[in-house]
This record gives sequence, structure tokens and C-alpha cells, in this order.
Amino acid sequence: MAAWATYDLANTVFALGVGALFFADWLTENDTPDLALAIAIDAAMVVVIVLGPWIGARSDHFGKRVPYLFPATLLAVIPTFFLASVDVGPSLVLFSVALVGFNLGSVIYDALLPDVSTPENRGFVSGLGVGVGYMGSFIAVGVGAVLLDSQGYTGVFKAIAILFLLFALPTFLVVQERPRGRRKGPAPAVLQSLSGLVDSWQSARRYDDVARFLVGRFLYTDAVNTLIGGFLTIFVKEELDFTTEEVEVFLLISIVGAMAGAFFAGRLVDIIGPRRVLLVTLNTWILSIVIGILAVVLDVRSVIWVLSVTGGLALGSTWTADRTFMARISPPERLGEFYGLYATVGRFATVLGPLSWGLVVTVMGLPRTVAMGVLVLFLIASRVVLAPVSDRRRSFGQ
Repeated sequence: MAAWATYDLANTVFALGVGALFFADWLTENDTPDLALAIAIDAAMVVVIVLGPWIGARSDHFGKRVPYLFPATLLAVIPTFFLASVDVGPSLVLFSVALVGFNLGSVIYDALLPDVSTPENRGFVSGLGVGVGYMGSFIAVGVGAVLLDSQGYTGVFKAIAILFLLFALPTFLVVQERPRGRRKGPAPAVLQSLSGLVDSWQSARRYDDVARFLVGRFLYTDAVNTLIGGFLTIFVKEELDFTTEEVEVFLLISIVGAMAGAFFAGRLVDIIGPRRVLLVTLNTWILSIVIGILAVVLDVRSVIWVLSVTGGLALGSTWTADRTFMARISPPERLGEFYGLYATVGRFATVLGPLSWGLVVTVMGLPRTVAMGVLVLFLIASRVVLAPVSDRRRSFGQ
């Protein structure tokens, strides 16, 4: 369990240090338009949309997941090491490649949850992983505080890449997967990914509520991943004139909230179920973003700090509840495949969210508050879609 959770720690060092903070900060200092970051993210997500179901189905076929986790991690670590050591254009390409590795690794990592938990404590273990993971955010901010002035962004990204690999090692070396037999027939080929995606979706529709849950996940992930993908950093810097130091404090407060939200939500998921926890979390997200919009519209800079707390609580709760929800409603023999689909719908959302933001701000020339308002609409829609979904325990034991 602990060795599994350290991968969440590694993941979050990257997600906060590269995705949410320093890369967006570096792009802002180099006068890069919002749409450029959106295109880099979208290009990565298109690749993940193709490869995510394939890598999940392949791990199901061979009955092993960790052998796929290691190369995916390297695909994230190596490009991160070279970020900001080249010009903006090549760095955006490196960032995009690192995002592919990061997201493919997440597909396999999430599918390991049943190997390190039981149905009775799955919410707690999921929350533990998320909570421990957010400690990586403190590490990422600490790396920036120590190295940014002396080594610049190049040194920060090199350190984050090394830490990502080091924190991931216990998962590779210690986690023991439960025995799973290899399926008969040929292994899924990468060229079958797109047809496999359609097949996976058709399979998901045969299980109660899985397809509807995935649609709802598409909508709320669209909003959440857009914010944590760097656009919240751009929002507070450009609209509220935050300094880099203020952004770091803002994110640290959010991290504390996310850790608390993850542990608290993990306990609640085991008591009242993931559905109720997730719906309350979506309400919290809606409130948080509205607060952020009002901070700019009313020109009350101090109000934005409320968003750092409520948004952090919602962030930790989101991933704790939703991956437990997915595990509960999915058949165990197709869990890797369905987690690949789960990741894929999230990546479709991660294409749409940044693209919507870039179109609103860069192409249409509208204020970033309007882009935030679009994210609120996605969250409201997800709340409506998920309301009828049941999280009752299925007969196949989830």
C-alpha cells in the first residue's frame, strides 16, 4: 500500500511542479500566448486517447501492470529533464511528450488500486494515495524555492525529473500484483487502439451506469484539468497581478486543502459511498470557481484566497472519489481496459478544456473570467449527468 502511494507522490511532483506552476510561469515570462500551452496539452491528449485504452487492455491481456508502468514513467521523466534548456517551441514539444508518459503511467497506476486494497478499504487507500501524493506538491514548491534563483527554470525541471523517478521506484520494486492469468489469443496491437476504443465503449455500455459515469467524468475533468494544467496560474498572475511567490503560497494553501480533502473524502467514501462524495465535491468546485470570477469582477483581490482553500479541498476529494467509483462499478476482469477508457474520456476533456480556454481568450479576445465561466458550465452539466448514477456494489464483487 505504501509503495503504491509513493507513485502518487512522484506524479504530483510533476503535476504541480511542471504542469500547474513552473512551466506555465516560464511560458508567461516568455510572453507565450495561452493558446500555445493549450495546443501542447491537446496534442499530448490526442496521443493518450489512442494509447490509453491499448496499454490498459494490454496489461489485462498479460495479467501484469508494473512492466508497463516503468517505460511510461521514463517517457515523462526524460523530456522533463530537458525543459527550458531549449527555446519555447521545442520546450512545448518536450512538455507534450512528458504529458503523454505521465498520463499513460496514470492509467496503469490507477488499475493497480485493487491489488493494494480490498473492497472494504478501497476508498481509504485511494484517499491515502491522493493525500500522500499531495506531499509531492510541497516538494515541488520547495525545489523552486531552493533552485529557481540560483539555477533558473532549467535547474528546477532537472530536479523535478530526478525526484519523479526516485519516488516512483518503490512502486516498481515493492508492489506485488495479485495473480492474474494471461488471456488466450494475440495481445492487443497499437494499431487496434481506435477500434479497441470503440469496442471498450460498447463493452462499458453493457454494465449499469458505467457509460453515464464516464460521460459525467468527461465533463468535470474538463474543468478540473484545465485549471490544474497551468491556466489557474496564468489566471491569478495576469488577472490579479500575483507574483511568482504569491502563486507559490496560493498553491501551497491549495495543497494543504487537497491533502485534507483526500484523507477526509477517503473515509467518507467507505462510509457513504463515492457517489455522494463526488456530487458534493462538484458543488464545491462550482462555488470555488464562481468565487474566483467574483474576485476579478469585483476587484477584491483578497477573495481569491478562498478559492485556494475550497478548490484544494475539492481537488483532493475529486480523485479520491472518482477512481473508487470506477473500481466499484467495473468488472474486475476488465478493470485495466475500463481504466484505460476512464483515462481516455478524461483526456478528451483535457483536449476540450484548454482548447475552449484558448479560443475564448486568445482567438475571441474575451476576458479570462469568461473562460472560467465556461468551466462552471461544464461542472454544472456533469452534476446533472451523474445525479442518477448508482454506486451500489455490483454482483461481480466491486
